[in-house]
Amino acid sequence: MLRFLKRTYNRFFHAQDNRMLVLRMRSILGYTPAEMHLFKKAFLHKPEKMDRFQSARNNERLEFLGDAMLGMVVGEYLFCKYPSSDEGFLTKMRSKIVKRKSLNDIAKQMELDELLIHYNPGSRISPSMLGNCLEALVGAVYLDGGYPKAKRFIIKRMLRGGFLDIHQLETYDDNFKSQLLEWCQKNSKEVSYKVIQKYKQDKRDRFKIAVLVDDQQLATADDYNKKSAEQTASEKALKSLGVLNNKKKASA
Repeated sequence: MLRFLKRTYNRFFHAQDNRMLVLRMRSILGYTPAEMHLFKKAFLHKPEKMDRFQSARNNERLEFLGDAMLGMVVGEYLFCKYPSSDEGFLTKMRSKIVKRKSLNDIAKQMELDELLIHYNPGSRISPSMLGNCLEALVGAVYLDGGYPKAKRFIIKRMLRGGFLDIHQLETYDDNFKSQLLEWCQKNSKEVSYKVIQKYKQDKRDRFKIAVLVDDQQLATADDYNKKSAEQTASEKALKSLGVLNNKKKASA
């Protein structure tokens, strides 16, 4: 009863300065939340320097919770959707859905960047902040409405909301590092990766990675995570070798 009253108040009588958030959440989630402070916190990015007490004032803890919820719900969804598939296929599909790039893309399509800009004035919004914020939003939904609400949001809004093509992901191989290694082994070549620069961006460490084949640099890529940079550099290398385009043509 109390949650119903809170939702009714938020929908019709909430203070004007929070009205925008109420309307956006109703549009994105499909319902009016009861605990609006959770959803405001979901868009508060963590500062560069903070102590352990400040972590309660930004979306870091909600992000942690949302990440766990995503893994559970997506795993359950795939388990039911593909009753004859083995563990390897299910694991790869879950990884493709919950990986950082996928979450960044979904958050961008949901226009969560507008809310990040609003609640973090003066901050430069990076793609990784979008994915983090989406995970935090999932955490907020779980705390506000429990597992049923979180599950419904993930499946109905994220997986079936037109942001992802699940069937396309079934045959899409996004492990470019593995593909490059396979190509090099078939062609008796050596592949290696090298950090050529480490610098600060958005108050975080960022890495520039080069991929070399037989000691010849084929491509470079920048990211906040070394593994992600290696994947992007590998994708560029495969394109420069003509391998990736050929694979796409063969599967078309």
